Amino acid sequence: MPEALKATVILDKSHQIAKVDERIYGSFIEHLGRAVYGGIYEPGHPLADEQGFRKDVIELVKELNVPIIRYPGGNMLSSYNWEDGVGPVEDRPRRLELAWRTIETNEMGTNEFADWSKKTNSEVMMAVNLGTRGIDAARNLIEYTNHPGGTYWSDLRKSHGYEAPHNIKTWCLGNEMDGPWQVGQKTAHEYGRLAKETAKAMRLVDPTIELVACGSSSSDMPTFPEYEATTLDHTYEEVDYISLHQYYGNYSNDPANYLAKNMDMDYFINTVISTCDYIKAKKRSKKTMYLSFDEWNVWYHSKESDQKIEPWTIAPPQLEDHYNFEDSLLVGSMLITFLQHADRVKMACLAQLVNVIAPIMTENNGRSWKQTIFYPYMHASVYGRGISLQPILNSPKYDSKDFTDVPYIDCAAVYNEENEEVTIFMVNKHLQEAIPISCNVKSFDGYQLVEHAVLENEDLKAVNTASHQAVSPHSNGSATLNDGLLEVNLSKTSWNVIRLKRNLQN
Repeated sequence: MPEALKATVILDKSHQIAKVDERIYGSFIEHLGRAVYGGIYEPGHPLADEQGFRKDVIELVKELNVPIIRYPGGNMLSSYNWEDGVGPVEDRPRRLELAWRTIETNEMGTNEFADWSKKTNSEVMMAVNLGTRGIDAARNLIEYTNHPGGTYWSDLRKSHGYEAPHNIKTWCLGNEMDGPWQVGQKTAHEYGRLAKETAKAMRLVDPTIELVACGSSSSDMPTFPEYEATTLDHTYEEVDYISLHQYYGNYSNDPANYLAKNMDMDYFINTVISTCDYIKAKKRSKKTMYLSFDEWNVWYHSKESDQKIEPWTIAPPQLEDHYNFEDSLLVGSMLITFLQHADRVKMACLAQLVNVIAPIMTENNGRSWKQTIFYPYMHASVYGRGISLQPILNSPKYDSKDFTDVPYIDCAAVYNEENEEVTIFMVNKHLQEAIPISCNVKSFDGYQLVEHAVLENEDLKAVNTASHQAVSPHSNGSATLNDGLLEVNLSKTSWNVIRLKRNLQN
């Protein structure tokens, strides 16, 4: 094997980036396609509970250990009336849903989603419509969800069967307001003013909430990053986070270039951090703005078939990407990127959770299953809680069509001091060769190797279906640990999770 294909890592418990906010493992449910109807909610299903929620889906979400879920949108948010989704179901109106041109039945709404989230052990990240609506609807909604009682909207909630408030603490001020596809698109000045005043009103109702302002819809927008700068110029002291959204695809079927796209995500994050810090300096503020990457994923497989869907139907199969093995590798690298920015990225939402560009798929009245991307997301969420460490990585590199000096190895590590555990996440992007890595972990004296889990497949295009899991992890990785030196042979194109734990006998 060529000498250039060896890599080294030094991992020291004192080289810390920041404590990982568990909300970076959040997700997203929108009233879109079969995410809600046929996904999380299907009353006629054999596994439906008393509220119509699919118990098989609940168990899969719990396996992912999702801490927070954004709701109800997404593009549909910008023409959504939250009042349509509360009260007796038989009295709720059917509406034209303009973003995805479907019929919204409103069988599922705010209270039902709060119930479902509790069953999955998740918190709610609620979003308010700043497209067709504004301050009044937002302050009424938070009064409905969070105020104890004795007022019109809080007592209305009680009359709907919810005596105790939901106490939703994280709120998004609109969605992708710079997008020309958005109902009620706004310039940065228009949005910034509205977001500021909405934030003020909502905090008067509940001062304990955290608020997310909209950034650009993606780093490809012509106004990026000016939209962030102008928005924050208005909202900097009123909000806690600025949002980022980004999706990637492999339209050109160029795996080497595709697997390097987390470098674009890294650039995106760094640019937004710089923009936030510019506004901080401009305002002489002592406050640090954090990032909420509340939409991210691979999205490209379904775009052609979505063009053929008839408008104005109920819960059509929209955005149902069937993910392959190479998609799971990029998802793993994106999760590593978040951990590398744990000091500023405090929330992130894999978009979405069920059926719609999702790790979980279902059949109507049938089975559910795990897509390829389920596994890196699950591994990171379950084992990536603690302090993000700064690995000193020396990796061979390659050039691709859009990127230069791409490390073959992506690496992040999380130290759980309380449990005396450290987990190392690695991706090998090399399409042909395994890469041996020597990892110095001498600062973790007395630690033992617990597991080396590997996600690998000879076929980059392998997919999972309801009847066949072609891509799933195994625990037969090659890692060995002796005298503080971890030796690993990373298989070509593989996602790796290496877990160490202190020997309790020491």
